[in-house]
Amino acid sequence: MILVGAVADIPVGESVRVQGSVAIAVFNVAGTFYAIDDTCTHQDASLSDGWLEGCAVECPLHAACFDLRTGKPSGPPARKPVRTHQVVVTDGQVHVLETVEVGADVAGALAEEVR
Repeated sequence: MILVGAVADIPVGESVRVQGSVAIAVFNVAGTFYAIDDTCTHQDASLSDGWLEGCAVECPLHAACFDLRTGKPSGPPARKPVRTHQVVVTDGQVHVLETVEVGADVAGALAEEVR
C-alpha cells in the first residue's frame, strides 16, 4: 500500500500526486477518494493538475476527460483509459493499492467513503 496522507490534508475538490510504479493522482470528490494514473494517455500531462468536475477530471493540456471511477476517457483526444487504483481510508489515513494493469477487476472504480 502507498501512504497518501491524512484525510484532512486532501480537501474536497483537490488532488495530490504520489509515486507508485508510476505517478498516481488521488482525488477527493465530496469525501470519496479516487486514484488514477496521473499521466494523460493522450499526451504527457499531469491529471492531478487538471480540473475536477464531479467524478471526472479534465486534462490541462488538451481537455481530454477521464472518469475517476473507471479510468475511461469521455471522448477524443484521449482514446485509451488510465488505470484506476483502489483507495483505502483507515484511521484517518488515505492509502492506495496500486493496480497491475488497465481494466483489472480489482481496480474497477473502488473507493472508500470517508466516514
